Amino acid sequence: MDAIEEMYANWAAGRNSGGDHWGDVTAEPRGLDYLEVSAGGVPAMWLRPHDAAPGRAIVAVHGGGFVGGSLYTHRKMYGHLAKAVGVPVLLTTYRLAPAFRYPAQIDDVVTAYRWVRDQGLRTVLAGDSVGAGLAVHAALRVPGAEALLLISPGLDLDPALATSSYDTNAATDVFFTRPMVRGLIDAYLPPEVSGTDPAVNVLHADLRGLPPIYTQVGGAEALLGESELLTKLAVDAGVEARLDVFPGRLHTFQMAAGYSAEADEAIGRFAAWTRPRLGL
Repeated sequence: MDAIEEMYANWAAGRNSGGDHWGDVTAEPRGLDYLEVSAGGVPAMWLRPHDAAPGRAIVAVHGGGFVGGSLYTHRKMYGHLAKAVGVPVLLTTYRLAPAFRYPAQIDDVVTAYRWVRDQGLRTVLAGDSVGAGLAVHAALRVPGAEALLLISPGLDLDPALATSSYDTNAATDVFFTRPMVRGLIDAYLPPEVSGTDPAVNVLHADLRGLPPIYTQVGGAEALLGESELLTKLAVDAGVEARLDVFPGRLHTFQMAAGYSAEADEAIGRFAAWTRPRLGL
């Protein structure tokens, strides 16, 4: 059992809640500085490689099911991405459910993204899990991103959760069950908002005009089907979309960057694909 598998197995068994120690599965990247900032009033953190190219940035949105995650759980993973691409990453947070519900989370991400764009920077949007879904919403609301980088995106807010990978990967993904994900949806959406509303569910949105999308997903995770569906819908809408499925891997396995060769390879693939889109 690797570090990611152990983490999810422990959470599923109720042995820990993750907290900021979620990031313990990621090795500390070297050669970059961290600077906490207010991005238009939203708490955020710059992850700046010492040799970063000027005039460019990635805005990254952490996951955590809308109810968890922070700058500190994800700074190391996105620090590895910053170093691999060679540009600063602004890692943004957002108000958490259930204390704050939709649209607070999307509003916060859009605010931070606009704050970076207002500095005249060529910008890529990135995110993992539900943070990936929030990144897509930001790209829909504010056109002009150079690309979208999505890690194990959590996209479907329809309680039916109809993609078959919840069933086909039930034996390998013990954490992301339909009842568990429905609980997160209930915490995030007010009762009067439908989970199929295009404003909250990108799988029901008009994807035309999105920038090129590169999605990575684990072949053993329950959310695999959502990545496959998004890629199909994007291509059907005329959007360039690449999907890499990593056999046997679980949700956000890239969190093991610096310790896992496969996680490092995945981040390297992101970097090789992204750099030309930023003119590097």
